[in-house]
Amino acid sequence: MKDRLRQLAIDMGCSGFGVTRADEFAGVAETLHERNRSGRSGRVRFTFKDPDLAADVTRSFPWAESLITVSWPYLPEAGTPGPPDPGTGRIARFATEDHYVGLRRAATALRDRLVGAGHRATVLVDDDRLVDRAAAVRAGIAWWGKSTMVLDPRNGPWFLVGSVVTDVALEPDAPMRRDCGTCDACIPACPTGAIVAPGVLDANRCLAHWLQTAGVFPRELRIPLGDRIYGCDDCLDACPPGSKRLEGVRTGVGRVDLFALLAAGDDALLERFDHFYIPRRRSRILRRNAILALANSVAASSADPPVRERALDVLGNFLNGDDEQLRLHSAWAIGRIDGDEALTLLTTRLGVEGNPAVRAEIETALAGLRLTGSA
Repeated sequence: MKDRLRQLAIDMGCSGFGVTRADEFAGVAETLHERNRSGRSGRVRFTFKDPDLAADVTRSFPWAESLITVSWPYLPEAGTPGPPDPGTGRIARFATEDHYVGLRRAATALRDRLVGAGHRATVLVDDDRLVDRAAAVRAGIAWWGKSTMVLDPRNGPWFLVGSVVTDVALEPDAPMRRDCGTCDACIPACPTGAIVAPGVLDANRCLAHWLQTAGVFPRELRIPLGDRIYGCDDCLDACPPGSKRLEGVRTGVGRVDLFALLAAGDDALLERFDHFYIPRRRSRILRRNAILALANSVAASSADPPVRERALDVLGNFLNGDDEQLRLHSAWAIGRIDGDEALTLLTTRLGVEGNPAVRAEIETALAGLRLTGSA
């Protein structure tokens, strides 16, 4: 049966297939608890909200005997966004489209084969009841990277992981006998220093984390954010085992028009990016991200004056809009672009702004403009 399941996974497009016992993952729950205690888990919930559950699949499925784990590569299809372009933003490769579709289809086919043979089976893909990376490592299809991603020799970090829990006692596979060795290329590649030690991520510094988190985007991370609107690939880009997968990929994939994004209505925006994780499906999170990315893409480039003027016009509309959070981020963004028009927009708004947090952001932006000589 295991051989037939492996062949089915390969036929469905999976790049890796492995089996492990459905036992508790030693040390994983304690690691998650420690990240919570130290605060390094940030506002991430997912497997951090119940580490003991996520590290022991038998708590959710008492009948479980085995975990079948598969990997799904998303390169070369995910392509590359290419060089920065004023007025555009980029999406991390894992989210250029819903690359989980193929993984879910393959995992579902495995489940159906097991159920058809009279066994119990459940698909666990992007599910907080399982630390899927731990399953991939113990099932022998990947090893833990220093970035906290899991890697394999063929794809590096460019793959997704899913599992099927079943009551069949399949022969387990041995874990890979390899690791990153002396390579630590991912650590200095992180633009915010979020990888604080090999295998240790501080989510409070992680751009990908904040791009999926509601609320005010931390000021100190706004410039390092660059033109990103969802996800960050920097540590993956730096990973040598994944470099071959990046060769010859299509350019321009995942680069989006920020002016069009910011002009879209709520329904259109959420429909276009329906595969993104957006807390409570709040479109303002995407707009917040796009506002920051627009400012960075224009300020950090030799954008033509019409592009800068268009950006300030769009940001000025948000600065004078009803949403206090978008007003706050627009104030920072306008100050980032700089210039006399930015000064006028901010000064005018300050005279009527009633929200203390937004007023403080405007005043900080104005202070920055004075330092650069715009005032």
